[in-house]
Amino acid sequence: MLRSSFFRLFVPLFALLTISASLQAQGLDDWASIEAEAKGQTVYWNAWGGDSNTNDYIAWVSQQLQSRFDIDVVHVKLGDTAEAVSRVVAEKAAGNSEDGAVDLIWINGENFAAMKKNGLLYGPWAEQLPNFALTAPGDNPEMRNDFTLPVEGLEAPWGKAQLTFYYDSDRVESPPRGMQALLDWTQDNPGRFTYPLVPDFLGSTFLKQALLGLVENTKPLYEPVSEANFERVTAPLWEYLDSLHPHLWREGKSFPSSGSALRQLMGDGELSLAFTFNPLEPAAAVANYQLPPTIRSYVLDGGTLGNVHFVAIPFNASHKAGALVLANFLLSPEAQAHKQDIQVWGDATVLAMDALNEKQQQAFAALPDNPATLPLGALQRTLPEPHPSWMERLERAWLSRYGSR
Repeated sequence: MLRSSFFRLFVPLFALLTISASLQAQGLDDWASIEAEAKGQTVYWNAWGGDSNTNDYIAWVSQQLQSRFDIDVVHVKLGDTAEAVSRVVAEKAAGNSEDGAVDLIWINGENFAAMKKNGLLYGPWAEQLPNFALTAPGDNPEMRNDFTLPVEGLEAPWGKAQLTFYYDSDRVESPPRGMQALLDWTQDNPGRFTYPLVPDFLGSTFLKQALLGLVENTKPLYEPVSEANFERVTAPLWEYLDSLHPHLWREGKSFPSSGSALRQLMGDGELSLAFTFNPLEPAAAVANYQLPPTIRSYVLDGGTLGNVHFVAIPFNASHKAGALVLANFLLSPEAQAHKQDIQVWGDATVLAMDALNEKQQQAFAALPDNPATLPLGALQRTLPEPHPSWMERLERAWLSRYGSR
């Protein structure tokens, strides 16, 4: 949901533009002045709007910014991050370097890589936020890297994600713990599993997870994709999918459109096994009666893909001070604990508990729980994301092979 195909066609047109995104943030050491400048501003936060829990959380953030800082936050709801990115590209092409319509973007992965490469981001600023230190970046390098690329202060962490499987324990006694086991399970349980239609973000993530679990040498996946070795590296994936698809929901002839649609199939009882990129989503869905109470969560024995999602400020944002205050609030213990609450959203915090005081830690410890929540320590085996160039190339190959069915 946080990535798009827009740049695949249009980035080269702007690669030679000379407006620099290395605008140095001025005066970030005087936070009181930034808050004073932000007072009365309206911040246009472009963020995916496809989930009601997420939208409700952003509405809560908007209320907090208004009451505490006299800042209005407008949630510009996106179906795809490309909608915001393309606007920034168009503004840059038109010479608009100061009065952009986008103040903050929820972003990561290949969109960040493309915006960074093409000078579309303001900064560096993220590590100068007062609350950034609470992420303990020295002990958590993922706070400074986005799909293998150094962030270099151009975006601030907001939440953690890791591919998490979940199943109905009334239907499944022993869920599959690896990619080969998943193939065996689908053959024994035809029609009870599927994945979202590529290039949906979650569907594309499944391709990467399968590839990491099938190839012997993963090193090429952490370097820019090469046409010279693409077919050789990905051959095990296509062989695997050819075997898997006939046993999927609707025999692999159609796929759900998104992770939300996948969850709905689980809620309707059409599937017995599914997955999400939000580790707390199954528990949150149980708490909100979207999934049955028999749902349980787990990760594969070899680990699963994980990353951090971020917020970034475009180079020409009109309300940079307000965007900075908003980004800092999103990193506050209060906002992070509220976001992690499975009755609110269930998006995992980026804060390091050791960096919090006792009262702040207690706010997290007191959050509601249910049996669908992952066991403590289950997310310790996190697989880093491949280089962002692999996403687009895998999607094209998948669509060429299976998209016309």
